[in-house]
Amino acid sequence: MASAGSDLSQFDISKEEKDKLVGEVIRYVLFKSHQNSGCPIKREELTQLVTKNYRNRNLPALVINEAREKLSSVFGYEMRELQKSRPSTNQTRASQSSSADSRSYVLMSQLPADLYRRYVEDVNAVHLSGFTFVVISIVHLAGGKIPEDNLWHHLRRLGLHESNENHQEFGNVKQALEALVQQRFSIFLGE
Repeated sequence: MASAGSDLSQFDISKEEKDKLVGEVIRYVLFKSHQNSGCPIKREELTQLVTKNYRNRNLPALVINEAREKLSSVFGYEMRELQKSRPSTNQTRASQSSSADSRSYVLMSQLPADLYRRYVEDVNAVHLSGFTFVVISIVHLAGGKIPEDNLWHHLRRLGLHESNENHQEFGNVKQALEALVQQRFSIFLGE
């Protein structure tokens, strides 16, 4: 830890200021994850939070990495970076320049599976988790974006029809999909 002070001198920031920034990032990540459960948090949002009062380009990486360590050691969450799907060839050039800026994170519990099931998992919502997983898988296999009518085509093959308002697990299937869109999974739906 003796080198921590010398590391901070290159950023022109005190340890207290750095700790405050780390706390702000942790608070933002926890609140954002609670507000939109399971939704990705863009690195750009965290970078803007850090660079609001500081202009050093390398400071966000330091703060975010320390926030990741504290989220793990204090809160029991792993802040995992999402892997972007490979774009189709006509999108490759445009996305290569922004790939560094488009990174995002999700929080994953580090609790053992049996404890997670006993104290955290909501057995009344597992069907929605499965539905979300299926929708995201279809979108991922389509290259990261999919027109809504094409998504419904695949969901109909699984027995889920947008006109079904009385599904035994989801109730109104169209509203269940719209709830995913409201939770910001709309980034996957192409128009």
